[in-house]
Amino acid sequence: MWSIYSSGINVVGSLILPYEYSMEFEASDVGGFRNYRWPILFTVLLMGVLYSRIVPGMVSDWYHDPNYSHGFLVPLISAYFLYERRGQLRSSAVRPNNLGLLVVVGSLLLLIAGYVGTEYFSMRSSLIFLIAGIVLYWFGWEILKILALPIGYLLFMVPLPYIVYDAIAFPLKLFVAQYSVKALKAMSIIVLREGNIIMFPQVVLEVADACSGLRSLMSLLALSVAYAFLSQKVPWKRGVLIAAAVPIAIVTNGFRVIATGVLAQYWGARAAEGFFHEFAGLVVFGLAIVLLISTGALLKRVGR
Repeated sequence: MWSIYSSGINVVGSLILPYEYSMEFEASDVGGFRNYRWPILFTVLLMGVLYSRIVPGMVSDWYHDPNYSHGFLVPLISAYFLYERRGQLRSSAVRPNNLGLLVVVGSLLLLIAGYVGTEYFSMRSSLIFLIAGIVLYWFGWEILKILALPIGYLLFMVPLPYIVYDAIAFPLKLFVAQYSVKALKAMSIIVLREGNIIMFPQVVLEVADACSGLRSLMSLLALSVAYAFLSQKVPWKRGVLIAAAVPIAIVTNGFRVIATGVLAQYWGARAAEGFFHEFAGLVVFGLAIVLLISTGALLKRVGR
């Protein structure tokens, strides 16, 4: 009985006072990590309870909302980044930092605030901040720096609030519609524009959210970050490659609108809807991937 009681005290002590109950050790010291096995197990179970309704709802959004279908890939890519850093983790010293406790408390307050206000983005993003806080609290800054990319990359799996999504999508729709109409006029096609509505003599088209470029932009940004860290070694090249995802997504979706307008003008609205519209979306995203990979290949040649 006393041994069970002593184990319980050790678990709570490891959770609350890492400096007093834990000594500095190398990450390769398996015996040192064994001291954390019960706190880690307890924390994982507690997080499972706290987010038992939040995470499944987020996965449902990935499945039902095409804007966030890339969410299924994000945890897998994050896990690969984690696996890639296993050597660094083995050779790094573990120095628990009590500042992590402030991050943990702040994350839990964010979770509570999101729950009270029924604000899903706050509740879902609090999970990532909570993971970062736990890593800092138990393992210290050095380990957190190594895990910054795998943890931070998880933010791409959290759907944006609709108020933010609409605030970005609407200007993009206007921008794409404006320059698509200019291109169509340059092709001697009679066309007028009213906001995001494109009017032909016999048909009227609307530049919807899917054509704004935001859908492909969010997926392309997530992929560009992964591709940048996998293909580029220089920080500024990574930044350029990630930033390139924005114009690539907008320009390729502009081509989609122009092609749709040409089909609508000469073959009617039916030719621009249904199968073609969905197929054009896949082609456009494929073109964006090719342009992104080509940009990365060019950047690798710079400075050789």
